[in-house]
Amino acid sequence: MKKYIYTSIIACLVLFGLQACSDSFLELKPKGTDLEDNYYRNRQEAYNGLVAVYDVLGYQSPSYITKVLATSAASDDHYAGGGGSSDIPNIQAWSSYDLDAAVGPQEDLWRRNFMGINRANILLSKLPDISMDENEKARFEAEARFLRAYFYFDLIRYFRNIPLIDHPLQGNELYEVVQASPQEIYAFIESDLTASLANLPTKVAAGTEAGRVSEGTAKALLGKVYLQQEKFSEAAAQLADVNGEPGGTSQYGYRLLDDFSDLFAVDNKFNSESILELSFTNTSVGDWGCIDCTEGNVLNIMVGPRGYSAGPGAPDYVSGWSFLPITEDLAELMKGDPRYPYTIIDMHQLEAEGKASYTPGYMDTGYFLEKFAGRESDRWTGAGSFELNFPQNMYDIRLADTYLLEAEAIVRGGGNTARAAALLNAVRARVGLGAVAATLDNIKRERRIELAGEGHRWFDLVRWGDAAAALGDRGFVAGKHEVLPIPLLELDNTQLEQNKEYGGTK
Repeated sequence: MKKYIYTSIIACLVLFGLQACSDSFLELKPKGTDLEDNYYRNRQEAYNGLVAVYDVLGYQSPSYITKVLATSAASDDHYAGGGGSSDIPNIQAWSSYDLDAAVGPQEDLWRRNFMGINRANILLSKLPDISMDENEKARFEAEARFLRAYFYFDLIRYFRNIPLIDHPLQGNELYEVVQASPQEIYAFIESDLTASLANLPTKVAAGTEAGRVSEGTAKALLGKVYLQQEKFSEAAAQLADVNGEPGGTSQYGYRLLDDFSDLFAVDNKFNSESILELSFTNTSVGDWGCIDCTEGNVLNIMVGPRGYSAGPGAPDYVSGWSFLPITEDLAELMKGDPRYPYTIIDMHQLEAEGKASYTPGYMDTGYFLEKFAGRESDRWTGAGSFELNFPQNMYDIRLADTYLLEAEAIVRGGGNTARAAALLNAVRARVGLGAVAATLDNIKRERRIELAGEGHRWFDLVRWGDAAAALGDRGFVAGKHEVLPIPLLELDNTQLEQNKEYGGTK
């Protein structure tokens, strides 16, 4: 709590140019408090504060932990991989379900989301007193409330028992916060999202405001929040507004791209299928001195085949670190599907054809994540370390995702199956596949294939109650591993209690 929930993040905002903050920066609380008192004097400083909240969306920890890396390693679509069993041990522990209160990705995932909440709370507390255009102020508030809801939604799905903090904590408040019930957290998330809708723009201009949230973004997240709680009719209604007519262009301008492969082209950022996108760039000149300060996408170097060597006619992958090798089960499921070559690097095939070679890493399967493997053509040649400066953006929510979520909400809620089928089959038709019935099993299969490697699978398995069946051979225990342990540091001199699944009483 002392380190991650309060720790005057505004010190980083002012002193370090909106970069993500290293651990040493997080200890600047006294100096940072002074800066916070003197900041937010005008519209520009309010805007800088808003950018600082958005910045946390792409947070990458000093130990390389990200939302997509961690949740993918925990799913049945990937192993942790890397160079050995001790390579980033916190994701190895989640992948093999050996995690406990001391070992696992929980500290970094907690830090990322409470950092975002803290920044949002600071901005929301300061906005009323800032002299600026009232309409723009209302929009800033709506965006901050959306982002706070987003971070809380991740936290409740990871940890279940979390504190509800709606303002910047001061003094002894740091040590007196207790956990709220999940019902209170969900009600707070719904309240923030519902309130944000009135003052978010219908659309944002990609040329000048790319990455900022709109009314459609908020409805998409609200639909996901409702679905997580099994409020099926409410989820379907929100998602229907986002999706519009299946296969067409929605009221928010969302439309499925014609070509699935275009989704992952590095230069195709903020396209018509993007609802919430995480921004990365190669202009931050990140280097090894501060891994979490870089604005480049570290996943690009992490997932490529280790020791990759390309011959004539081979793809120009950068030799990577072999994390998140794809499981044989997912590879077999996808073979023959048109999305296979745009999702999976098949090193078996490349080696058999004499086009390329690689060095097998830990838990190697020969299959790697094509969607995010770094390319020589995207290698940064300026200052900094090229490994930390890949510019590929990533989707947190995209239209095919919301199509399939709405179809799920309809089928599970006993709604209009004709619309569910239209949504499901629009996703399939995009890649030339024929229609199938709108059954829950078909929707589950389609989500696994369409969204492979994008960080959704573990959340899906837990939401469906399928995690134990899919991950039992990895050590997943039903009734335990649906949640992570509360980080030990957060229990020190606070009122927080450990989750009962990990020896606590909560």
